[in-house]
Amino acid sequence: VVGSGPAGLAAAQQLARMGHAVTVYEKMDKPGGLLRYGIPDFKLGKKVVDRRLDQLVREGVRFVLSTRVTGTDGETLEPGVHDDAESTISIAALQAKYDAVVLALGAEVPRDLKLPGRELSGIHFALDFLIAQNRVNSGGGVNPVQVRGKHVVVIGGGETASDCIGTANRLGAASVTQLDYHAELPLKADLMREWPDWRHIKRTSTSQEEGCTRLFATNTVSFEGKNAVESVKTVQVKWGPGRKITPIEGTESEVKADVVLIAMGYAHPSHAIVKALGLATDKRGSIAAPVDGPEAWRTAAEGIFAAGDGRFGQSLVVNALAEGRECAAAVDKWLRDKQSEAAPLWRE
Repeated sequence: VVGSGPAGLAAAQQLARMGHAVTVYEKMDKPGGLLRYGIPDFKLGKKVVDRRLDQLVREGVRFVLSTRVTGTDGETLEPGVHDDAESTISIAALQAKYDAVVLALGAEVPRDLKLPGRELSGIHFALDFLIAQNRVNSGGGVNPVQVRGKHVVVIGGGETASDCIGTANRLGAASVTQLDYHAELPLKADLMREWPDWRHIKRTSTSQEEGCTRLFATNTVSFEGKNAVESVKTVQVKWGPGRKITPIEGTESEVKADVVLIAMGYAHPSHAIVKALGLATDKRGSIAAPVDGPEAWRTAAEGIFAAGDGRFGQSLVVNALAEGRECAAAVDKWLRDKQSEAAPLWRE
């Protein structure tokens, strides 16, 4: 199993319980993926993660840490993808060594905001901040993204943005402003119109409740400053048909910013292994693998399966867990079918 996030851990545990020998490869120094390094401690205590990992080890799952599975020699990872690897092993070597491989790569490549001033210091991807703080909380190092006493701007409206807000508040930021280009939704929904679908209402996370200025229908125009970021220029937008946004003339503004955290979500998995295997991808860049039929969870490469955010796109932990378990069942069936086909004639 390549990757030890929720999908990889779920697949590993299920396969071990089905009687297979399972090895998990992880490029970070500790297993857990976003469970350990992406989600702040105030939302998910790492004792919960460690308890499950201890269970997996007792069930026979083997972990190989600080080891990156590569596609080719000398490859580089996309900007924003974190890597603790001290050694590497090629995907070709895994194919030769193991009967099946599950790619649980996650959607690690962050969406960037390539605007004027992006090169200024003080502008960071969200996980640069969150991963470093989770390391600090576990007793390692200093967070290079210092926010105490500073004005922090978080760009994005999802869970990662909320995590940045809560973490910045706990570290003593002078102010936190969230820029969300989506329009502000009503507090209540017309249930006669929307039930049983998801209610499109304004939701406020606990992190936002702790202190945050939320600016809706606000698009980022540029980052301003000399050597370091000092402010963010914005403009209000109007949403139209086809999710088209139009800037509203005369609504230009500027938000003070000493630190900017880009939390606009994640595009797709790192493509190093994908390219080496010649795997098909969808329009978002996620690994193509069906979830139904005889080819369920299989990629275009023989014996290579995919599950989790790397296949589905960024989603919830519970979805990744479900994908890992279902993928494990498909791997088990595929291996047993192969074993049955290879059975010697005298057994008949």
